[in-house]
Amino acid sequence: MSSESIDIGLPKATEPASLAPILGKVARVVFRVLVVCFCLTPFLLVIAISLGEKIEGAAWVWGFEFTHYERFFAGADWPNSYSGIYLQKLWYSLYYALIAAPIAVVTAFPFTYFLTRLTRRAQTVWLIFLLSSLSLSEVFIVMGWDVLLSNRSGLPMVLRELGITDWMKATGWFDVAREWGLASPRDLKFKTSLFATVLTMSYLVWPYAVILLYPALSRLDNSTVEAARTMGAGPWAVMRTVILPTVRIPLIGTTLLLFVFLLGVYVSVTVFADPSQHTLAVSIYGSVRGSTLNAPFGAAQSVILLITAGLFLVLSQILVSYAEKRR
Repeated sequence: MSSESIDIGLPKATEPASLAPILGKVARVVFRVLVVCFCLTPFLLVIAISLGEKIEGAAWVWGFEFTHYERFFAGADWPNSYSGIYLQKLWYSLYYALIAAPIAVVTAFPFTYFLTRLTRRAQTVWLIFLLSSLSLSEVFIVMGWDVLLSNRSGLPMVLRELGITDWMKATGWFDVAREWGLASPRDLKFKTSLFATVLTMSYLVWPYAVILLYPALSRLDNSTVEAARTMGAGPWAVMRTVILPTVRIPLIGTTLLLFVFLLGVYVSVTVFADPSQHTLAVSIYGSVRGSTLNAPFGAAQSVILLITAGLFLVLSQILVSYAEKRR
């Protein structure tokens, strides 16, 4: 018998490698379709609605007019009179986010740093707890802070029972609290106030700050820190000259991402902010679901808020690129 292999006519098995290019192309097509359906299409739909025409006493119809954008920047009675009320709402959106995002990052940074110095088991427990807290809705979190800051059963009552309120009245600090909007003529109050609004918003994004900072701080080289301490640097010097420069890019990115997230916060502002200081998110809801039922104007406000968020994301990229060049 010949030593050569004999072909008995059995079908050859399909090579798995030959299916890889086909599957790759299918996956890319499916991904592009999903991006168009769930990202691009809703955005284009909002833009189209913002150009629609509002019919008095009825709903709205499709159109192509920029009156809603003109109303946002100049007021409903333009050109007879000017009103910057919606620009003011946009400013309050930026104002709250500019305060709350850095507070969340500044308070989350030391916690995350010490978290990365714990054992792996302790780190896992904490991370599971933080990830679980993200399942809580904004409504649930605001309800909790509403109870904690309530005048009758919350922090003002505790301070009153401990005698701190009377001490503040005797030393003049109560008048300072009234100037800051944290006291009524007779007692401390935290609703409504800038303090309660920013506190709740910072708490809302605090777990995100920890989770975003954790990878960078967990990769921090401990030998560099130990070398700085060996050379006589104190804790603050080590933090300022070694740790912060190493993680400055994640710090910048985390702050700006939280800032963009806080631009759309609704419940916290509705409950704790003064009605004259409500944000654009509240105005959007009022236009779409409120008494006015003006979906095109609400869509126009949404587009402006999205563009504002996009500009800050571009700014974050510029800052990160600048920070990388300085390394």
